[in-house]
Amino acid sequence: MSSYAYLLDLAIILLFTKLLGVLTKKIALPQVVGALMAGLLLGPACLNILQATDFMDQVSEIGVIVLMFTAGLETDLAELKRSGRAAVIIATFGVVGPLICGTLLAAFLGLDNATMLENVFVGVVLTATSVSITVEALKEMGKLSTRAGNAILAAALADDVLGIIVLTIVTSIADPSTQASTVLFKILGFFVFALVVGVVSHKLFKKWMDGYKQDKRRFVIVAFAFCLLLSYVAEAWFGVADITGAFLAGIIISNTTKVTYLASRFETLSFMLLSPVFFANIGLKVVLPDITGRVLLFTILLTVVAVISKVLFCYMGARICHYDSQDSMRIGMGMVARGEVALVVASKGMAAGVLNDAYFAPILIMVVLTAIITPILLKLVYRDSKDYSDMQFSPLADQYEEIQNLDLAAQTLIRMNDHARKKSKKK
Repeated sequence: MSSYAYLLDLAIILLFTKLLGVLTKKIALPQVVGALMAGLLLGPACLNILQATDFMDQVSEIGVIVLMFTAGLETDLAELKRSGRAAVIIATFGVVGPLICGTLLAAFLGLDNATMLENVFVGVVLTATSVSITVEALKEMGKLSTRAGNAILAAALADDVLGIIVLTIVTSIADPSTQASTVLFKILGFFVFALVVGVVSHKLFKKWMDGYKQDKRRFVIVAFAFCLLLSYVAEAWFGVADITGAFLAGIIISNTTKVTYLASRFETLSFMLLSPVFFANIGLKVVLPDITGRVLLFTILLTVVAVISKVLFCYMGARICHYDSQDSMRIGMGMVARGEVALVVASKGMAAGVLNDAYFAPILIMVVLTAIITPILLKLVYRDSKDYSDMQFSPLADQYEEIQNLDLAAQTLIRMNDHARKKSKKK
């Protein structure tokens, strides 16, 4: 007899993630923190009401793919090219610095039985930057379209690209039966394949979408199918992480005329089902280790290193790019949040066998703490800033605003239709 317990599991996850998400939002924290806490609360770490299942893992995998596809859609390559030098330099410092610091920390104070590759992957997790948390904080303060705000956006997107490359290399090397030269050849082959497919597909998507004046649901369906196909090809043909394919699929479609419409629809798909399940499933997999002095020390130091390495190295990169000391510090603070990006990387590392399960709880605590710390740090560095003379137009910032405005417009239209129906009934 078939079991329908997964329906009850989904209902519980959706309700608890939303409830705790609303509560965390009320205290000015990202809703992703609430979703993580819901998984921890429901899972073996606390109440043990739910356990991770194969079904949850599969839904979570699709959730990861959609998250990375959406990140690709929001990557404006033209804007990255315009601010390319500064963005790439800041992002490179923000990736290399935490990678080295995280690896050294894990090597000297991590697990005794951990391999060098597992230690390196702790550093890989620290390379991530979650732009969504910083965007919300900057928007709230009215500083998203400043020179520092634009630099943070561009650098965070470049950070994603570099981070994906590092993740691809490390996870590909995880198979001991594969030679390093073969791994690098496959990675290079995939990016060449993606470049050729990307150029052709982008032109086809653009021509097809430009042929319609209205947004069509078929755009969303075909774009999603393209994302899944490229994710499959990356994993099955080249041994590259499926999220790499999803991210590149998003980038390929990113500069088409319907990208705002696509991003808004995928955001709906994500928050309705996929993201809550993904984040809750991470919490369900956490089994808190015995809180020994060493584990506690490692968790504290991991968080400290996560914060200081991003601030310090991104500050150095910004200073090299001729930003003043104040803006350089703001850029460094804005790159601290790890959020969903680090969780995606950590979950892929566990699946590939390059991240020891014992590291997961400290990483999860670090992610939550950096998500909490980042808005506070940004408010501190902007505390005395009443000067708006450095405001400047940015397609990146404008795109985030446009997606939000489209959602608000849809809500307003629904309310107007409801109001019209009520009036017609009264008549």
